[in-house]
Amino acid sequence: MNFLELMKVVALGVIEGITEWLPISSTGHMILADEFIHLDVTAEFKSLFLVVIQLGAILAVVTLFFRKLNPFALSKTPKQRGDTVRLWLKVLVGILPSALIGIPFDDQIEALFFGPWPVVVTLIVYGVLFIWLENRNRGRQFVVTDLNQLTYTTALAIGAFQVLSMIPGTSRSGATILGAMLIGCSRYVAAEFSFFLAIPTMFGASLLKLVKFGFDFTTDEWVILLLGMAVAYVVSVLAIKFLMGYIKKHDFKVFGWYRIALGAVLAVYFALIAR
Repeated sequence: MNFLELMKVVALGVIEGITEWLPISSTGHMILADEFIHLDVTAEFKSLFLVVIQLGAILAVVTLFFRKLNPFALSKTPKQRGDTVRLWLKVLVGILPSALIGIPFDDQIEALFFGPWPVVVTLIVYGVLFIWLENRNRGRQFVVTDLNQLTYTTALAIGAFQVLSMIPGTSRSGATILGAMLIGCSRYVAAEFSFFLAIPTMFGASLLKLVKFGFDFTTDEWVILLLGMAVAYVVSVLAIKFLMGYIKKHDFKVFGWYRIALGAVLAVYFALIAR
């Protein structure tokens, strides 16, 4: 594999690491990046890579929130361990809608929606929704300000919003954060629970792709997968730390405006240039 191909993988890893956690759509950005960064691989492997690279990103969540997610931490009190077990149960409840719809309809969803125009539309629509929601919430008190206040019903409802992210351009974190805030969760709780929902969701999506593709990779394909995941991991750590610090003092409007601007630019590009 030549140096240029390696740099393409690094670039895609950086894009994944940044966009997976910010509510701006990682899959959408990866599809759009593919318009400009052409990996010299088969179409089947590229489809696999765009999903499996997310494993690197999800490991960043496991690393950064390991104590909060670990029910066996010796430093925790019995109550804290019980809270952690209940948190995992809520996560499992939250992924049920995606599992029930994503597993049987994965191929149909990919065939219908994986393309530039669905990305353009969803970028703009959800950008508008974020701005509307933040305007609506101005001056309001959030009902849920701590993860322990989440009920199983609320977790299931947030998981239902995650189903929307199966359409590229929506953003998995964007859909779940938007849904959680609509229900009454604070920005911080919405972001945290979105991250935790991502762990089984993205592991499951990656496993599904790997099973369909098989594990008979060439040496170059192994290098591409491992390098992409490693870069996505490092960048994800930085992106998550940035986002959790940012939302302590700011709202999500800037991401809404970014989505609208990017969607408008891409609409012009695909309509006039990429024809």
